[in-house]
Parts: sequence; C-alpha cells; structure tokens
Amino acid sequence: MAGALEGLTVLEFAGIGPGPFACMMLADHGARVIRIDRPGKPGRVGDQGNRDILNRNRVRLELDLKSPEAIAQIREMVRTADVVIEGFRPGVMERLGLGPDVLLADNPRLIYGRMTGWGQEGPMAPLAGHDINYIALAGALHTYGAAGGKPQFPVNAVGDFGGGGMMMAFGVMAAVFAVQRSGTGQVIDCAMVDGAAILSAMTWTFFGNGQWKDERGVNLLDGGAHFYDTYQTSDGKWIALGSIEPQFYALLMEKSGLGVDPAFAAQMNQAEWPALKAKVAAMIATKTRDEWQAIMDGTDICFAPVLSLKEAPHHPHNAARGMFVEDGGMTMPAPAPRFLGTPAPAPRLASESMG
Repeated sequence: MAGALEGLTVLEFAGIGPGPFACMMLADHGARVIRIDRPGKPGRVGDQGNRDILNRNRVRLELDLKSPEAIAQIREMVRTADVVIEGFRPGVMERLGLGPDVLLADNPRLIYGRMTGWGQEGPMAPLAGHDINYIALAGALHTYGAAGGKPQFPVNAVGDFGGGGMMMAFGVMAAVFAVQRSGTGQVIDCAMVDGAAILSAMTWTFFGNGQWKDERGVNLLDGGAHFYDTYQTSDGKWIALGSIEPQFYALLMEKSGLGVDPAFAAQMNQAEWPALKAKVAAMIATKTRDEWQAIMDGTDICFAPVLSLKEAPHHPHNAARGMFVEDGGMTMPAPAPRFLGTPAPAPRLASESMG
C-alpha cells in the first residue's frame, strides 16, 4: 500500500517548522512531496538534513531560486503538480516570479498553500515572529499557566504545528476536494495566528457563556480544578488526572482514598477547588508513580502517568499500537491518523535526491 494520498504531487519550498510538518503529514500518507532546497544550504535550527523527522519521506531537489533557469524548471514542474506549499514572508514568491497568479496561470487546478505567522494581509503581515508571538496575539497564551503565575507556552505545539502545519494539511485536503468539484485552483492563506485562535474554540465557548474566568489556572480545563491537573508523586515523577464526569470522579475518590473526606462531595464548587487541590496533592505525594499506576490503571478514572520522551515509546499501549517507529537510529512518531484501507507506508528519514 502506498497510502491514502497516492497520486498527489506536492512541491514544497524548504523551510522550518509548520510548512515541513504539513508536508510530512501529506508525504506520510503517500503523497509525492518534492522538497526544493537551496544548493549547499547551511544547517539551521529545525533542519538537520536526513535526521530531521519533519523532512521524512521526501524527494529532494536543490535549485537556486535566483536563477532564471531554476524558476523556469519550477514552473514546468508546477504544470503537472497538484499542490505548492511555501512559507516565505508575503511578497517573496511574487518577487521570485512564482506567485499564485503566475503559477495558477500555468496550472489552473493548482492548490497554492501559503504558510505564514501573521497572514498575507493585516498590519503585522510583513513582520517576523515565532509560535510564542502568534499564540500570544490570538489570546491563547493568556490561558496557559498556573493561577497567579506567568503564561506558560506548550513548547511550539499550538502555533507552529496545531495552528500552522496541521491547519495547512487540512486546508490542502479541503482544497483538493473543492478542485475536484469545480476544476478551479485555490490559494490557501494559512496564518498561525488564525490557527491558534481556532484551536481555542472551546475556550471561547466557555468564556462567551460565562463559564470561564479570563485568568489563568482557575478554570475547569486549565489546572484550576482539583480533578483535572498533574500531581507529583513521592519519587519525583508525575501523574495526570482528568476525572471530570461524576462517575469517573467517584472512581477517583474510591481508588485514591480521598472519598472518606466529605469535602470532596462538592466536586464543582469552584470556591473549594484550591483547598481540595492541596489535599489531592498531599495524597498523591504519598506513593510513587508506579504505585499509583498499579491502583488506577485499567479503570475509568481518566488517569495516565506523565511519561518522558524516553519512556513514551515503551509504554504497553503505545507499543501495541506501534505509535513510535525507528529509522536510521532515530525514534519518531508513526504517521497519523490511521487508515485501515490504505495504511501509511513505513516512514523513511533519508530523502531521495533528484540531483
């Protein structure tokens, strides 16, 4: 099996972070992704050649974008491609002679994906930025962190990868569907600031309905609740609890021994959450992570150990699903999501060179 996207051809202009992640997702599922790199490009953050997981499953072609011959070659390739994805600042591709107007004239069915932080228009569109800036402006960063503490960003998962790369992959597939019906190409303006905002849709729902305080660490899903948080165990490790529903909360009370305290009966009394959280923390600190795992595993408590990068591939559930694979001595996440009819081929770190 070659994957669900066998037959889709993507031209990727090399970048770092969200663009490569989107193209990795497409390539993982069988698309032929040709990554166009600058000749002799020096290594930089996020670009480790054949050891960069984000660049797996590619065909690689080195071209000097300042060369008229290279531009002509790219335009010729575009005529038979389905998708172009680029991550330059607005206007760069136009100055190279490879803007959407030019390429859609060469191929009217082309899907042209534009990945930026701030979008193709707006006062900040031409400016530099990173994940931390995009999620800050979107209102998302304000919601992450402990009560009374500073905003804590979840590495670069929300802006770069959730709001950027994954949104681009979704946009490409939505455009593929649209082009199949209309025969007319699409231009995708994928801005990480937009993506970070839409990933917070549930938070905006709670906020709009008066169910979310506009501050950190005091709400149902941000660590404010005693039954939805991480706790340190006696051996310095951590567990994660998410016992929101009453039946799951009852199991937590039973298995942890906390149910003997009548104060825990008022699960949703937010005024009591800080005091109850202190009691939960004290109880969890009496046992090791493995001891709690032995007590809570196999139940509907909504429990999980907080695993390190070294530990995660070896957890029995992850191992049974084959969630992590190895190639070239690198451990990496397996392609997702899974298709039973057209499973993704095993990922390859090394790129096939076109010259």
